Amino acid sequence: MATTADVRHDLASLADPRRAEAVSRFLQMTPGGYGEGDRAIGVSVPEQRRVAARYWRDLSLADTAKLLTGSVHEERLTSIFILVRKFAKADEEERGRIFSLVLAHTGHIDNWDLVDSSAPYIVGPWLVDKDRSVLDRLAGSSRVWDRRIAVMATFAFIRAGDFDWTFRLGDRLLRDPHDLVQKAVGWMLREVGNRDRAAEEEFLAPRYRVMPRVMLRYAIEKFDPQRRQEYLSGVV
Repeated sequence: MATTADVRHDLASLADPRRAEAVSRFLQMTPGGYGEGDRAIGVSVPEQRRVAARYWRDLSLADTAKLLTGSVHEERLTSIFILVRKFAKADEEERGRIFSLVLAHTGHIDNWDLVDSSAPYIVGPWLVDKDRSVLDRLAGSSRVWDRRIAVMATFAFIRAGDFDWTFRLGDRLLRDPHDLVQKAVGWMLREVGNRDRAAEEEFLAPRYRVMPRVMLRYAIEKFDPQRRQEYLSGVV
């Protein structure tokens, strides 16, 4: 049976101090950054995915949770890759346990890569046919990562052709002060538009002049240049 120590050993054997420095800058783990206080050891994402592929079947949920609460960023991201694999292959009961584990540990899902690797693949898929009120709670959190989890979870609904919660949370977070939430909302609006441009533009029409510029730019990124300029110039 695999253990947390096995995964940590494999990750440590792949550590690269130079990459760790680059990751620390990229994910703003430096003083004053949104990831301040975190620690990277410099394991690439493809290498982490390979480690996850090696251990996901044999590592217990309890040991995976230990990884998720670790102080090393790559341990937490690898644990999420393991959980996503487990969730995809699990029955309904096990999926519920994985969802609950993630929701109980959102305090350790504390950078955008951790959010974006979990919310659309565990949180959202679990809630597709269930009560989604937990997303309202997350959207009302003072933690930027909770708010991003709420928005990114709606990607699963969008894939199912359901845009209501993307619009609901987009309205609620329309003036969110953090650019990582603004980008997430814009991104999900863009995903709606990739499937139903009319629905996206109906949402944008009464709001695009007041939403943060970065949110708007993300939302209209796939529009043709002329239409994009009309939105940016406020003449739609």
